[in-house]
This record gives sequence, structure tokens and C-alpha cells, in this order.
Amino acid sequence: MMMAAAIAIVLGMSACSSDDDKESALASQVVGSYTGNEIIVVMGEESSNVKTTYEFVKASDISVDLTIPQSGEMGMVIPPLPVKNITLTKENNMITGRLASYSGTVKDAKGADKAYTVSEVVALFKDDTIVLTFAVKYGNMPFAMLTTFTGNKAN
Repeated sequence: MMMAAAIAIVLGMSACSSDDDKESALASQVVGSYTGNEIIVVMGEESSNVKTTYEFVKASDISVDLTIPQSGEMGMVIPPLPVKNITLTKENNMITGRLASYSGTVKDAKGADKAYTVSEVVALFKDDTIVLTFAVKYGNMPFAMLTTFTGNKAN
């Protein structure tokens, strides 16, 4: 429900533009840091609602890499998770990033390797605003963490 509201807000802020003809590379238009509110839901229950920062870097002219920030608390800390090659497309004034699934391995706080999978990535960029949704399975967690992030680009 919150994701639908966030998407409606971003889509509602659209403005007309006549300078769409010679756009720079899509990735160059969205790279940077975005600070805002991250909500994580596990098994239908909100488990986290914090202010945080997400980083996007250019992978190619039409794709970006994302770093999901560290999350959790002392008992269960998930380190930053890299997500590579999110493909970008543009329609009107909205740039959309999508990735079906990305799997990797990171070191946990004790130095052990932990596998993770990030799936269903959708990033909606409009002006300096982003709405990002994805699911994460980390280590042996039986359930995915569903994340919605809404933020603004840092200047």
C-alpha cells in the first residue's frame, strides 16, 4: 500500500519537457546518493523504518550498480549489499531501472561468507526523486525482506 502511494506521488509530479531530443546517457542522469525513508517488511510486518542513503554508480550508459546500505540491529546486521547492472529505460520524464534477480556473497560481521539474492528490483527516477522497491534473501533467512525506499538526490 505504501509502495503504491509512493509511486503515485512520483508519477503525480510529472512535468512537460521539450528538450527530450538529445538526452545524455541515462545512467549519468541518475547516478549519485539518494537520502530518504526505507521501510522493510518481513512476513507482512514492518521490521524497520529508518532514514538512510542509497548509492547508484554508472555501470554503462544504460545501466547502474546499486549499493543497498547496511541494515538491522546488533543481533542481525546485514552488511551493504552490491547489486550490479540494473538496466535503465526512459519514457517521457521517468527513468525506470529494472532487474529480475542478482545473487552475490558478502562477509558478515564475523568474517563469514554469506550468500544473498536481491530480486524484483524496480527503481523509478523522476527529477531528483526515487522510489525503489526490491526483495532480499540473506543467508539462511526463510523469508524475503520486502523493501521500499523513497528519497531525494543529495546535491
